[in-house]
Amino acid sequence: MMNSTAFLPTTDGGSVRTTPVDAVALEARAAALCTRSIKTTSKRAALHTTIRCIDLTTLEGIDTPGKVASLCQKAIRPDPANPTIPSVAAVCVYPEMVEHAVTSVSGTTVVVASVAGAFPAGMSTPAVRVADIADAVGRGAGEIDIVLNRSAFMSGDLRRAYDEIVAAKEACGTAHLKVILETGELGSYEQVRRASMLAMAAGADFIKTSTGKIPKAATHPMVLNMAEAIRDYADQTGVIVGLKGAGGIRTAKQAWHHLVIVGETLGSDWLTPERFRLGASSLLNDVLMQIQKLDTGHYSGPNYVTVD
Repeated sequence: MMNSTAFLPTTDGGSVRTTPVDAVALEARAAALCTRSIKTTSKRAALHTTIRCIDLTTLEGIDTPGKVASLCQKAIRPDPANPTIPSVAAVCVYPEMVEHAVTSVSGTTVVVASVAGAFPAGMSTPAVRVADIADAVGRGAGEIDIVLNRSAFMSGDLRRAYDEIVAAKEACGTAHLKVILETGELGSYEQVRRASMLAMAAGADFIKTSTGKIPKAATHPMVLNMAEAIRDYADQTGVIVGLKGAGGIRTAKQAWHHLVIVGETLGSDWLTPERFRLGASSLLNDVLMQIQKLDTGHYSGPNYVTVD
């Protein structure tokens, strides 16, 4: 496909270098970082940070305006009985539901994100993908989640994959662009590192692990791999890109591991909704139960929280 050390173009006419990944060292470091514990005094802050960085998502064929409105209310006030709980970062819906979500979150800090560009496979013509993005933005989406053209990338047509992200970024206008790599399909850490650098060079505001439609996406080594790519890209260009983990993140403990990996690799400045997101449908409920445990000393069980 390319040499292990390769140069990719950037939209400003420059280039960035992508280098080989030491898989053994990567996995060892990820494992070591995940042994870090969060002390009781810091646990509440970590839980609140997790909530502020969540993209609360519904991407089902049976989504309705009412279901989206209910999800938006939970995004704004995750625990109606506890006003100290912050809102989540965003709600993520299909383009057809964007207008309903925009109405529901109006006047709040919650952003409306939309998948677009022939999500989740991305197997459509560039014109159709761009039109889908423009439609979602026109409906009011402030963030767009697209998928990398893995067919082009895996067949070695990096220029096509790059150009399609550039076109998607242009179609976004002022909306932020998240590029989903679908890491579980790319095969190796080096492939994911290369895809990360390509997406960032093409203008991605965030790189994201997965659509959430396949297993083994946001693994600890993979998130570390992408965080290191973001660090390398910032070192080479001065451009800040965010990271979104999605796919298999269901518990507060898993979220803490991601916080540690990102904080240790990129610094505490990345632990904000502007630079870090967690895509999960069930994570929020577990975090709320952990906060309730801190407040009362016991778990109240799943009936304490609403079903997403």
